[in-house]
Amino acid sequence: MNYNNVYLVLLAILSVGCSAAQIQDTGKLPEFSWDTMPLYMHVRKDDAFTKDEIKYISKYPLVTFEKTTGSKTFGSTEKGTIEAAKEVKKLNPKTKIIYYKNVVINWSTYAEDEAFLKKNPDALLVNDKGQKVFMSNGKTGYFDLSKDYVRSYWLNHVKKETDSPYIDGVFLDANIKVLVPGFFNSKVGAKKQKELEAGYFKMMADLKAGVGKDNILLANILRVRPEFKDVGREYLKYFDGTYLEGFEHESFGMTYAEYVSKGIEAFQKSAKEGNIVAMSIGLGEGEDGEVKGIDDKRKAVKSNENFKERLDYVLAIFLVCAEKHSYVYPHDGYNSKTSSVWLKSFPQYENKLGAPKGPAVRTGYVYKRSFEHLDVTLDIENKTAKLNWK
Repeated sequence: MNYNNVYLVLLAILSVGCSAAQIQDTGKLPEFSWDTMPLYMHVRKDDAFTKDEIKYISKYPLVTFEKTTGSKTFGSTEKGTIEAAKEVKKLNPKTKIIYYKNVVINWSTYAEDEAFLKKNPDALLVNDKGQKVFMSNGKTGYFDLSKDYVRSYWLNHVKKETDSPYIDGVFLDANIKVLVPGFFNSKVGAKKQKELEAGYFKMMADLKAGVGKDNILLANILRVRPEFKDVGREYLKYFDGTYLEGFEHESFGMTYAEYVSKGIEAFQKSAKEGNIVAMSIGLGEGEDGEVKGIDDKRKAVKSNENFKERLDYVLAIFLVCAEKHSYVYPHDGYNSKTSSVWLKSFPQYENKLGAPKGPAVRTGYVYKRSFEHLDVTLDIENKTAKLNWK
């Protein structure tokens, strides 16, 4: 018996209960610099990216290619993602590229999923009447994570994709849908929801012990919600970090400032513990003045719109929280075909930043933090910010 191998397996299993700062392998993490604004890219395009787009993407240290990437041109999201990743790696081998995989939703652009479901139609979730349950579009189903063979398929699929030399990790979406009981309770009942949740935790533990040894595991997990004991931080033990959206939600009865302050605190704690934090925050206004629903849905930004104040504000939120391996993506939606800021840069991204001189100082709902080349003042009660570049 090879006791070294046994030890490594045990260590991987035990690591699920350790903090991210203790278990992260720095060799697999993205590059990071305080020289300028640390940026993240999260994008999808169902056609192949152009040469100019690939050049643009390759400037980012951390990139997630969303569902549908290249699916029209190459026949599937799997092939489309690999082809896009291959082209980016030619220009910048150091860019860390993350493969998107939903933990429960059956997005139809994955050819391997469709082949699996053709052979195993009972892999999709049904209610107590035996009827398939769908998303609000009436056609997109869910994988039944309570079944062992469904989880095994999912894990093997992710391993196959992350074994590619062009892929550096996996982005795990819809965790919130599984972990917030009300979402599936209303579709399949409380008992089945608990079974789905239990299956999810088994799958994430197996993912961490296997794929997670050499690949970045980035989960859409941190969220201020009343159902979570610690805003989702209690689940970070399974991952290398968190994607962060929904930062300006409908607030669950709290004031806007109360809600955002809780998000800032969660971001600050998680980043200080060594987790990757990839913050995604929209530039557009929320519908009827609020950002509602589990997803961060906003009005589109007009191409000629002057959104400097909004950009300064979202960057200020990021900067009062950021630590090493924190990245930000101010966006106008993830679809490159419809985004008005796609292929664009802004002075705030190019200006010299420099390392922080210390943590942010909070007085009420006002935060201040100084960097080598920038002083930041953020007022979340009045939704204003000042970026004083030196």
